[in-house]
Amino acid sequence: MTARGKIVIAAAALAAMHFAAALAGFIAPYDYAEQHRDYPYAPPARVRFFDAAGRFHLRPFVYALAPDGPGSYRQDTARAYPVRLFVNGRLFGTDSGGPLFLLGSDGFGRDVFSRVLYGARASLFTGIAAACIALALGLLAGVAAGFYGGWPDRLIMRGAELALALPWLYLLLAVRAFLPLHITVAQTFALLAAIIGGIGWVRPARLIRGVTLSGREREYVSAARGFGASDWYLMRRHIVPMTSGVLITQATVLIPQFVLTEVTLSFLGLGVGEPMPSWGNMLAEARQYHALILHPWLLAPALAVIPVLLAYLVLADALIGRPD
Repeated sequence: MTARGKIVIAAAALAAMHFAAALAGFIAPYDYAEQHRDYPYAPPARVRFFDAAGRFHLRPFVYALAPDGPGSYRQDTARAYPVRLFVNGRLFGTDSGGPLFLLGSDGFGRDVFSRVLYGARASLFTGIAAACIALALGLLAGVAAGFYGGWPDRLIMRGAELALALPWLYLLLAVRAFLPLHITVAQTFALLAAIIGGIGWVRPARLIRGVTLSGREREYVSAARGFGASDWYLMRRHIVPMTSGVLITQATVLIPQFVLTEVTLSFLGLGVGEPMPSWGNMLAEARQYHALILHPWLLAPALAVIPVLLAYLVLADALIGRPD
């Protein structure tokens, strides 16, 4: 497959996943905090077209769940609930109140599928926001260091080397631990993006510095300087446009890295907190061995991360290897 084909496929897959996360309130059959106390740890629903007697139904349906011991359920074939589109303002659901847990439920009876969609908002968009912050800081630092040289270059690059030498995970944990624990979801999102992005600026800054060092020696840049162009004009008109390729490829590398960082922090209890879902805090319930063995669908957030990372990896590989 050509590089252009890989870019189109990966970009389409990423657009679909981010679109689903943005419309989680419409696509998910339940709200992320809605509890069904009668169905803790319910298994994933089996959407059927054939009933217990072997008769075919044009409309898909699910059977009701009946308790069958502690933490165990059986399907009640006497009660069937049709799955319909556009139910209660959502894309699909059961209009008769029947349980529709496509990926099972957690210990509070909350739909895992709905929480995975809502959790994608926190994980994916934190990664994007943090990448934007890191790239903005890297652009400022890299252009300044490469364009002016001298002591600004030495100061910025020595600071970058110091930042690279620090263990970023422990630094994130230390910074987040000093912040208040009881804050709103919006504040948590902003803090996570600021902390992660504030640490991840170094690599794009070094790459942009190299582009700037090369670009400032171009003949048309020297000619513009000879005609009296200001430093601001030269950077805005000539230098910054040269860095667009680096910014795009670095975005495809940094976003999945920062998504994993958010998942890690939330998994450790230092990111998004309950009841707002994040892929990280949803995985925290799977830390218990018995819960993981008895209810493997709790690993659904981890499986949701995989296609996101693969799509970004394919996109980054195609962009980096694509000839200009």
